[in-house]
Order: sequence, then structure tokens, then C-alpha cells
Amino acid sequence: MALAELEQVARNGEGIDAVLGILRQRYGERLMTGHSIREQHAHTTSYIPAQLPDGVFAPANVEEIQDVVRICSEHRVPIIPFGTGTSLEGHVNAPGGGISLDLMGMNRILSVNAEDLDCTVEPGVTREDLNRHLRDTGLFFPIDPGANASLGGMASTRASGTNAVRYGTMRENVLGLTAVMPDGRAITTARRAKKTSAGYDLTRLMIGAEGTLGIITSMTLKLQGIPQAISGGVCSFPDVERACEAVIATIQMGVPVARIEFVNALAMKAINAYAQLSYPESPCLFLEFHGSEAGVREQAETFGEIAGEFGGGPFQWTSVAEERSKLWKARHDAYWACLTLRPGTRGLSTDVCVPISRLAECIVETEADIAESGLLATVLGHVGDGNFHVLVLMDMHDPREIAQAEAFVARLNRRALSMDGTCTGEHGIGQGKMRFLEEELGGAVDVMRAIKQAIDPLNIMNPGKILGARRS
Repeated sequence: MALAELEQVARNGEGIDAVLGILRQRYGERLMTGHSIREQHAHTTSYIPAQLPDGVFAPANVEEIQDVVRICSEHRVPIIPFGTGTSLEGHVNAPGGGISLDLMGMNRILSVNAEDLDCTVEPGVTREDLNRHLRDTGLFFPIDPGANASLGGMASTRASGTNAVRYGTMRENVLGLTAVMPDGRAITTARRAKKTSAGYDLTRLMIGAEGTLGIITSMTLKLQGIPQAISGGVCSFPDVERACEAVIATIQMGVPVARIEFVNALAMKAINAYAQLSYPESPCLFLEFHGSEAGVREQAETFGEIAGEFGGGPFQWTSVAEERSKLWKARHDAYWACLTLRPGTRGLSTDVCVPISRLAECIVETEADIAESGLLATVLGHVGDGNFHVLVLMDMHDPREIAQAEAFVARLNRRALSMDGTCTGEHGIGQGKMRFLEEELGGAVDVMRAIKQAIDPLNIMNPGKILGARRS
């Protein structure tokens, strides 16, 4: 989306002034209106410019959320839920101003039911905090988007990450949730049972809604047993096609890989320099296997044989925890590593997802497009799902370069759609991909608008995201 095309939401100045006055009278200094705090709550790690809220409030409990929502509803003022601010498509911007509801103070782990392999948490708990809490139980929460995001934010954007090929996304790992709706009601979408046929699946409706339908106040999450043994490693390939063919063969053979990540040659160059590693600077796969000691050894050896058939290898793998941690830290730091390829620039990070049979074709065409455009960009991906990311490095003071990058992103999205894929595997729609959602789903977007209209008729919940301005 071109910077000039950012969705504009009509500003209700009179209503905003009224809400700020009421909240200041009721909560005093807990309502924060300083420029720096408002700027932090419009922060986005993408290149999309910040659109600041008028005030920031950090509720301590559900009742305070309900109070703020009712006040904002009465005066028709936008509410923008905020977690760690790591989303990439402008999800936390406030195009019409309003109140940023900072949920990070609601960070209690409410219960852990080890026998049932589930837990219930508030939205401000981060994935790393949860796993530290669970360590002594022998359980862990597997969804790992890379950033130490809040679990409420991860549910709102339907996050996934490196473990999704084995454990699924947030969609599969949230059993139920509670939420405050636009009229201030608090609802529960499901109980802790592992399956249910009771009515509409409101849990899945809220997951991925990006805060446009309500505010998640707690979630019941599936947990997994910490594997007895873990092995992992890196395998280089002569080209992108053969790396992707090895991925397809691994999945089709039923090897229960936990992580299988693609990193292109330029990204490997950046990772080596940033993390002081010495892997081959060619297309590589990072892998991890979970299971018994014999099982992970067998899985690693099987993958090594598959890689050899496609000209890859040797597969350098290890079961030593410290070595694996170093490997995955390097992969998780890839964003920052790639930024060093062109100091002083900003990164435009985008993602698409295609059927795995079209993965090699899509990545090859994308790399050719990058070269022809004269852009500097890296390609990484959770390729076991057909999902990959492109990070374009660009000079934010050069309008021509910005236009080139945005045109490239448009071609990338349409390339994925032409292969029966999606414009976003895990980043979400936010502000940045609204027009591509229309191209992807057509008339289904009108059904989404009808749901939004029915649930949030005043359009106060994170307006200007996913669906854009309401059509008359």
C-alpha cells in the first residue's frame, strides 16, 4: 500500500475530548497523553508511518476494560488494543485517533492444568514468559513467531512461526477465550474441552480478527510435552529449487520435522556476519526434530539422505542444546542481521504463502523479480508450510525507492494469489494488505463486513484495519 493511500478514518474530535476528560477524571494519571508514550503505542516495526492515538490506558482487569469500552462506545471513539507492538502491517496505528488500550499489565498465568495439557493466561503474557513458567512441569507452548510477542497479540493476528509445520498456528492452539465486545459485554467463546460442536465457532472468529471485533482478555491454550530429545542443524544446497524439492520430499515422506526453515544465499551472508558463524553462503535449510533419542537421530539421518539426493549437504546436525540454541538464535536474529546489509535503511517485511508444490517456483520468480528491480532484499521462510518472507531494504528518504519496493510487494502478493496462495501466511492484513485481501477472497470480504457491522455497528474496534473504511 502506497504511503499516500493509508486508510483514513474520520476523526471524532468532540467525542475524543469527552472520553479523555472522563478517563482523566476517573483514572487520573493512569491515562497517559504525553507525545512520547503515544508515539510508542503507534510504533510499528514495518515502514508504515505512525498514526498516534490520543491517549494510552493500561487496564488492570476485565472490569476496567469494560468501563473504557462503554465510555468509548457512548462517544463513538476508537479503541486500539496494544500488546508488544511487534506486528508488521500497521495493526496498532490509530488512523482516527482514539484510545490505545495497553494490555501488557494483564500478564497473569491464571491456571496450568498439566493433566489436561492446557493453561489459561491473560493477554499480556508473552510466549517466553509462559514457557519459563512451564519449564518445571515438563510442558511447553510451541508457537514461536520469533519476536517475544504477547499471546493476546499472537491470537489477534493468528500468528505462527518456526514450529507451525508440526504444531500448527494460534488457530489450532487456542481452545477458547474470553473477550470484551464493542458494547462492553464480556463473553466466553468455549470451555476447556478438547473439542466441541456447540454453536458457532466464535473462538476462531476472534483469532485473526486483529482487534476489530473485540478485545481478548484471556485464552485457554493447548500445551505440549517437552520432547525427550531434540536434534537440529543446517544443510546447504546448490540452488533454491533443490532446497525446496528436499522440503517437499521430507514432508511427503512423513518425516515429523518440527522446524524446517529456508534462508537464501544473501540472508545467509548476513546471518554469518551478524552471528559470527561460518555456514556456506548458499541457499540453506535450518531444521529441528523432536522425539525420542533414537527417533531424532533417525529423522536427522533420513533427512540427510533426502538432502543428498537433491545435491545438498552435508547435513550438519547436533543434539547438543547449546549448539542448537546458537543456531536458532541466529535464525531468529535474521531480521536484524539483514538490516546490516545496508546500514541506515529501513526494512519492509512482507510474507506470502503458497501450496508447497508451488514453493520453489514462487521463490525463484521472486528472487528474479528482486534482481530485475534493482532492490536489495532477502528471502527466508517457514517452508514446511509454503510460507516465506521477503525483507526489502530501502531508503525512506527516496520516494522512487519506496515506490519500487511497494510495486514489488504488489507483484509478490499477486504472484502468490496466481498460484492459489494467500497474500499473508502469518503477518495479517492490518493496514498494509487490505487491497490484496479483496483480490484474494472477493465477495467473502463483504461477508466479513457484514459480521463487523453486526458486532461493531459504531466501528470503534481498531477501525481502518483489515476491511478498510465502511462502505455506504
